Amino acid sequence: MSLLTSVAIFLGATLVAVPLFKKFKLGAILGYLIAGVVIGPSVFNLVSDPYTILHFAELGVVLLLFVIGLELEPATLWRMRNQIIFSGGSQLLASAAAIGLFSHFVLGLSFTASLVIGLALALSSTAFAIQLMNEQRILQTPPGQRGFSILLMQDVAVIPILLLVTALAPLQTESGPAWYISLGAVVSVLLVGRFLVNPLLRVVARYGSSEVMTAAALFIVLVTGLAMDKVGLSMGMGAFIAGILLADSSFKHQLETEIEPFKGLLLGLFFIAIGMNLDLQLLFNDPVFMVSMSILLVIVKGAIIFSILRASKQSSTDSMRVAIMLSQGGEFAFVVMTLALSNTLLDASTAGQVNLIVGLSMALTSPAVIVYSLFFHTKNCPAVYDSLADVDATESRVIIAGFGRFGQITGRILAANSIPFTAMDKDAEHIEFVRQFGNKVYFGDATRLELLKRAGIENARVLLVAIDNGEEITEVVKLVQLEFPKVKIIARARNRMHAIELSKLGVSYFVREMFDSALSASKEVLKAYGYSQGQADSMATIFSEHDTKMLARVIKENLGIPEIIKTTELGRRELQQLFEEDKQD
Repeated sequence: MSLLTSVAIFLGATLVAVPLFKKFKLGAILGYLIAGVVIGPSVFNLVSDPYTILHFAELGVVLLLFVIGLELEPATLWRMRNQIIFSGGSQLLASAAAIGLFSHFVLGLSFTASLVIGLALALSSTAFAIQLMNEQRILQTPPGQRGFSILLMQDVAVIPILLLVTALAPLQTESGPAWYISLGAVVSVLLVGRFLVNPLLRVVARYGSSEVMTAAALFIVLVTGLAMDKVGLSMGMGAFIAGILLADSSFKHQLETEIEPFKGLLLGLFFIAIGMNLDLQLLFNDPVFMVSMSILLVIVKGAIIFSILRASKQSSTDSMRVAIMLSQGGEFAFVVMTLALSNTLLDASTAGQVNLIVGLSMALTSPAVIVYSLFFHTKNCPAVYDSLADVDATESRVIIAGFGRFGQITGRILAANSIPFTAMDKDAEHIEFVRQFGNKVYFGDATRLELLKRAGIENARVLLVAIDNGEEITEVVKLVQLEFPKVKIIARARNRMHAIELSKLGVSYFVREMFDSALSASKEVLKAYGYSQGQADSMATIFSEHDTKMLARVIKENLGIPEIIKTTELGRRELQQLFEEDKQD
């Protein structure tokens, strides 16, 4: 079978399975897994050699680890340190211990195998759980934040777990690099990321194009990953370290945006490959055991997470809802099983059973959340937190698109009043300059929907469009009004015609960038000419009111260019008459 034929089959399976599963709120990951099962050897056997595909698709996991690293800003980690350490750490240890002890003493597996399985199944699906919490509108609530801290701890623990699995391998290669070489490679990655990557990205942003920025993002991930792989560590670890190093970078959101399509496709391919490698014969041979183990996994993890949330003084109803959402096995369990199998820590049958249990637990989670919500959502649970008091205080409710001289004025006023905001600009050198004054501004093009979402447009109250380009301002306004109609837009109007255009688009408030400053200058000219302060103020007020009235008329009557010219001539005569009347008064 040709490569293009295989690609067509993968894409076709994705187009059918993922929308179908998302429609029934079962999640995209489960859709990918089922698609892989259907086209794999267990059903139609449309694609051969699933193991080779799985090896290639692991690049999706590498990209996912890079994006997770980008999300782990030191400030965020420090702010959530207690929740991450106590809630996340206790969940991970308790779940791994319970599952590991059960595997060792009840199922009779070796201590090493039980340890690996316990750690693998203690991990939940970050993508799956966050999707569910978003759908239930609980992510930004206190119990949702507790759940997020648990997921965050699991994400941080992935790399140590992968390193531990490698270290437990019974057959260590003699030719592996010495420990100091591995340590030197990690230090080198840290130094390069700290001192060279940001200057490189600034050069790319200044002289390159969007495609070059995409290439730069992929280059960073692949080079750091390959460097770690060459010294005996994992590619995922290299990508994870690179992500953390760039978490505070002004290019963070842009890098996420460039990586996202590749991550999504390759991660989807990874889940399809996992589905292709799921051995359904294990389910057919012993359905009672496989289903009961999946249910037991959901119950045990759910009970542990519920207890942790209740101990942190969350309500019983909210604690149970979040516990169900995090009770499934996660995507990294597949990664751990693949690594354990390659290092002969587990046999193929056991690894296959664990993978199947994870897949079944994912299938159980969404229906369990739906059923629980039907019984408890409207009766006992204050599930929807609309009050601002319940929203994270550090969440930016204002976005400033364009942080030049125009946008910075608003930014300074907001900062002086402790109002959080997120600013974005696509001039790399300018960003580097304003960040020296303590401004938190990110590199990015506000005309791109993905980047606006990264900046938090979905939760924003107000968007100030302060870009120094009329066409881009209009494009951003159209995009936000289409996708996020509830966001209040304050737009910078480049000139009179641009103000008319913005008004026709439905912008309720626009600011003509030169009008007020030019009006102030005119008053100073009049005073210097010989008029008094009062006379100058009066003349400027008359002009301002008349001009605003004329602009409102043009907008209301939807006049074309010829009509605008005639109206302007008429307005000039009216203005002269107003000044004459004012002099007589």
